[in-house]
Amino acid sequence: MTSEVKLPRLGQGMESGTIVKWLKAEGDRVEKGEPLYEVDTEKATQEVEAEQSGVLLRITVASGEVPVGRTVAVIGEQGETVAEPPPHPAELNGGAEISATQVSQPRPVHPAPSRGLGAVVGEDGPEAALAAERVKASPLARRLAAERGIELRGLRGSGPDGRIIAEDVERDASRAVPVGGSPPRDPRPAARAAEADAVEAVPLTPIRRAIARRLTAASQLPVFQLTVSVDMTAANALIDRSRELNPGVRVTVTDLLAKVCASALVRHGELNTQFTDDALIRFASANIGLAVAAPQGLVVPVIASVERLSLVEVSSRRAQLVARAREGRVSQEDLEGGTFTISNLGMYGIEQFVAVLNPPQAAILAVGATLEHPVVRAGAVVVAPMMAMTLTVDHRAVDGGPAAEFLRTVKTFLEDPALAL
Repeated sequence: MTSEVKLPRLGQGMESGTIVKWLKAEGDRVEKGEPLYEVDTEKATQEVEAEQSGVLLRITVASGEVPVGRTVAVIGEQGETVAEPPPHPAELNGGAEISATQVSQPRPVHPAPSRGLGAVVGEDGPEAALAAERVKASPLARRLAAERGIELRGLRGSGPDGRIIAEDVERDASRAVPVGGSPPRDPRPAARAAEADAVEAVPLTPIRRAIARRLTAASQLPVFQLTVSVDMTAANALIDRSRELNPGVRVTVTDLLAKVCASALVRHGELNTQFTDDALIRFASANIGLAVAAPQGLVVPVIASVERLSLVEVSSRRAQLVARAREGRVSQEDLEGGTFTISNLGMYGIEQFVAVLNPPQAAILAVGATLEHPVVRAGAVVVAPMMAMTLTVDHRAVDGGPAAEFLRTVKTFLEDPALAL
C-alpha cells in the first residue's frame, strides 16, 4: 500500500521549508529511519528520515520551497500504481502556492468549449475572474513582503506559472513599488556600474535571511549593556587542571563560562526569562546557547540543563554541537529551547564587544580575549590575566539592578570557580 511522504514541521513556527537535495532516487529501496532528503529551514539544513520502509515510487517535489504538510514523495512496494497526490490546501486558497519543481508528469489540459466570438466567461462568472487576478505567492513571500511594505504586484515571480517566492522578494525588493509609494528609478545605471566594478551578488540563503530578520527585530528592542573585567587566574588554573585529569576532553573557557552562567541563572531567575506580550516566562533550568560561526551562517546550538552537568560533560556536549554546526549537520532540535546565550570572540583576539540580543531570550553575554593587564592587589601593581564581559539585557524583562547582581555573581564564580562547581 502506498504512503505519501509529507514535509514535516521540524520546529515551532515553521511554515515551509526548501528541499535542497534528495538522498534517494526513484526506484531505490528505503528503510524506515533512513535519511531521505535534505531540507533548508530558517534555522538549519537537516536530513529528513523516512517514516516507513518501501520503494521510493515517485518524487513529486524535486527541489524548492514547500509548505509544511505538502506531499513531496510516495513510498510503496515495487509495481504499485501511484495515484496523483491531491493538491495541498495552500494551493486552493486563492493563489498562496509554494514554488517547487515538479517531476510528476503534467496532466493534459483540455480546451474549454467555444462559446462563439468574444470573451469566454467561466462557469463561476465574476468570482472566477477575480481569482485569476490574484497574485500567486508563497506564504513566506507574502510575509516578507508585508514586513517590508512591498506590493507583491510590483514583483516578477520566478516560480512555476509566475508564482512569487521568497527569493523574488529578497532579490527584487530594491526594484519593487512600496505600498502607497511611487515607482523606483531606473536601476540600470547602478547595474552597469556594478558590472564595471565586477561586484559579485551572493544569493541569500534561508539561514542568512532568518539572521537578518531576527537581528533587525532585536535591534529595535530597548536594551542596555553592563561590562565587567574578570581576573581569570583561578579559572585558567582550573581549566588546565581539568585538561590534565581528562585528556580525552579539551575543556575550554567557553565550557567554564556556560557552567558558571548556568549556576548564576539558577540563583538569578530574572535573567533566565523570555518576554511575551502577556507574561514573563521564567525557566527552572538553564539551557545555554553558544553562538557558533558556521559556514552557513551564525547558529546557536543549545546545551540543555547545564546546571545539572559537570564541567567535563558540558565540554563534551559543546564539542559535539560545535562540530555538527560547522559541518552543517546541526538539527532543529539542537537549536531550540535556549534561555540564555554566550558569544565568545576571545579566540579571535577581540578584547571587548557588544552582542546583539537573541530574542525572545532576555540576555546575552559577550566575552572577549583574556589578556595580561596591570592590576592593583594589596597596594601593589601586578600583572594578571583579565577578561572583559559585556551583558546585553532586554529592559522590558529585566531591570538594571538584577542584571548587575547576575553579572557580579558570574564574575565571582569565575574568580573562585569552586563556588559554582
